Amino acid sequence: MTALRLVGLTKSYGHVAALRNVDLDVPAGTLTAILGPSGCGKTTLLRCVAGLERPDRGEVHVADAPVTRVPAHRRRIAIVPQEGGLFPHLTVAANVAFGLDRATRSGDRVDEVLALVGLANHGARWPHQLSGGQQQRVAVARALAPRPPLILLDEPFSALDATLRADLRRDVRQALLADGATALLVTHDQDEALSMADLVAVMRDGSVVQAGPPTDIYRSPLTPWVASFVGDAVSLSAERTPEGFTTPLGKVAVADPPAGDRFTVLVRPEQIRFSPNGHGITATILDIEYHGHDLLVSLQLPDTSTVVARVPGTTAVERGGTVRLVVDGAALLHTT
Repeated sequence: MTALRLVGLTKSYGHVAALRNVDLDVPAGTLTAILGPSGCGKTTLLRCVAGLERPDRGEVHVADAPVTRVPAHRRRIAIVPQEGGLFPHLTVAANVAFGLDRATRSGDRVDEVLALVGLANHGARWPHQLSGGQQQRVAVARALAPRPPLILLDEPFSALDATLRADLRRDVRQALLADGATALLVTHDQDEALSMADLVAVMRDGSVVQAGPPTDIYRSPLTPWVASFVGDAVSLSAERTPEGFTTPLGKVAVADPPAGDRFTVLVRPEQIRFSPNGHGITATILDIEYHGHDLLVSLQLPDTSTVVARVPGTTAVERGGTVRLVVDGAALLHTT
């Protein structure tokens, strides 16, 4: 079953096209991330789905029913905003129960969803007694409580610090799975989209430029832009020779090479390895960024171009030193 279907969704503000013929299917029981930079149309898409904006053209279907012209309050779509949006004059339990009918309020649903988000026994507290992360958990519980056909998550973790954000992402993901909910997450954070979502739709300039499982988006980007936006990518020129594909990084393997002689090669920083046996291209270490679990090492190649390699944090390196580089795995090619 498809929980959300967008067909040809188009929206402009004056001469500015915010959405350009967007098609998207969100399967029931999944979390789909809408990922893109600021100004790409993510928020406009969410507002059209919620009923807060009406598209100029196209259709919105929720649970296989057309809702394009249905008012927002009749769509039964729950929204978790960036700042939680709790009612300060209501307790946690009353906030969660706000959208429930009287019979459901008297049951166990409030306690059930609070337990799902890790806030069992917090129902009697007030919003001002909670941390920012706890308030967002309450907002998620409130969205889950009436079992809506769709939950919209509008960058709900953006105001939290990095450690809290990672913990909350994991817990919210587990709560959604446990409750069988369908959710649409709007985010500009690549790590958030890749780690949480079953499907990722990458937007640029009002269009969905690629959609699919996170592994496909990362491993098989359709364009150099998607490759550079979703994770890091090293872009190098490549030339087909009788011996294979030659780049400033040396010879690289290519899966399913297209026709043509000149290309752009895309490799991920983790594919650039230090060779332990003296094979490969000699490179000079320009700079080192230490991230604990790994290092990002900037390197200058013999043709003076630069690349970035991601290596384990235990690797012994120093600025000005030289290393040998090889490419592990197949590179991605785009005809130039």
